[in-house]
Amino acid sequence: MGDKQKTLSEEISLSGIGLHTGKDVKLTIKPGKENAGFIFVRTDLEGHPHIEADVNYVTTTERGTTLEKLGVRIHTCEHLLAALVGCDIDNAILEMDSAEPPILDGSSKFFVEAIEKAGIKEQSATREYLVVKEVLSYVDTATGSELTIIPSDNYEVTTMVDFGTKVLGTQNATLKDISEFKTEISSARTFSFLHELEMLLDAGLIKGGDISNAIVYVDKDLTPETADKLKKAFGKDDIAIRPNGILDNLTLNYPNEAARHKLLDVIGDLALVGVKIKGKVIANKPGHFVNTQFAKKLNRQWKLQKKKNVPDIDIYKDPVFDINGIMKLMPHRPPFLLIDKILELSDSHVVGLKNVTMNEPFFVGHFPKEPVMPGVLQVEALAQTGGILVLASVPDPENYSTYFIKIDKVKFKKKVVPGDTMIFKIELISPIRRGIVHMQGYGYVGDSVVVEAELMAQVAKNKPD
Repeated sequence: MGDKQKTLSEEISLSGIGLHTGKDVKLTIKPGKENAGFIFVRTDLEGHPHIEADVNYVTTTERGTTLEKLGVRIHTCEHLLAALVGCDIDNAILEMDSAEPPILDGSSKFFVEAIEKAGIKEQSATREYLVVKEVLSYVDTATGSELTIIPSDNYEVTTMVDFGTKVLGTQNATLKDISEFKTEISSARTFSFLHELEMLLDAGLIKGGDISNAIVYVDKDLTPETADKLKKAFGKDDIAIRPNGILDNLTLNYPNEAARHKLLDVIGDLALVGVKIKGKVIANKPGHFVNTQFAKKLNRQWKLQKKKNVPDIDIYKDPVFDINGIMKLMPHRPPFLLIDKILELSDSHVVGLKNVTMNEPFFVGHFPKEPVMPGVLQVEALAQTGGILVLASVPDPENYSTYFIKIDKVKFKKKVVPGDTMIFKIELISPIRRGIVHMQGYGYVGDSVVVEAELMAQVAKNKPD
């Protein structure tokens, strides 16, 4: 079920200089193991320390996103991560012999081209998603920056930027689908304003900068003193301003290239959530600080979703088995048939549904003034759902029955009452052997786990009449 994880078919290397460190660096992108995500490796340090692309390792966001683990740092990781996400990669090893990936032309273009040259292969593990079911936001009141995500069937990003300068003004950019990243976003280059550039030079940053890897918007008078600084920094004999307000000889790839690059940064920073996203991101005046703060919020949401293990199910879609199909597989009959639909079925898992109504016969005597579905029947419903997983795999299910051998680690988290719709998810803990089935079962109402149990059952052939 679901689409599969992806990685590179083979390793590939790029070389260049780091924008802020100014150091030569060789980057080798290698295929990654399933479920590993993106892992940076510092090959220039003893022991080749690893740093996972995890938002919880973000330490600074000044002019780029920096990760740090046990004193080892990776600077300006966002352009490379954006390329990996934009190429639909899930797992990769990113070996570097310095602390910062090469800036190249200040975009993700050359990373994307390298990944495509290496090739992309599908892995056997199923991809997981953070499925956004409610609106989530992060607001920085000091700057007015705000990131919001709303439910969507795929990953969309819109950026709205207002730089408060005549030379740049207000810009918007939108990515409707991640498949458009290469053609619409990847070649959008990083940029700076002249007043920021001066401060960065004075602070000893952008040591690897030159006119070819950053767009410089001239938002102040270019004094002889500033021109001399820039000539020295960029190794140029002359510095000029183009009619569109850009420093020297760069030609814009897009009229709204700044907004597109901000969108690229959002994708790179949100890669640190650690999981693919299904949701539409609306970023108003994004920056690395708000991007990563929002990524932390999404990361917490993902961990909560994973802990609950709530299946992403459309309960109204055509079922795998309706009640008649269930009764062809199962020997149970009303009033002891406790599942109404099977919504998903694979070799290793099954998802079923039960509508709990006041007409259930057990409500007559089980707390009739405050009806509650008995816990033992919730466990029985889990077991019946698991029975479908087993019986659907045999050619003559009507000749078999499943019997409990063991029930363990049972927890009841919340009352189940009339009007609830219960979703049951059963997963095999180990392969079926000699008719013994070992399963983990969860029951949900909405996004809440109401019951969980570890079940063991035996599949036995019925005695002839």
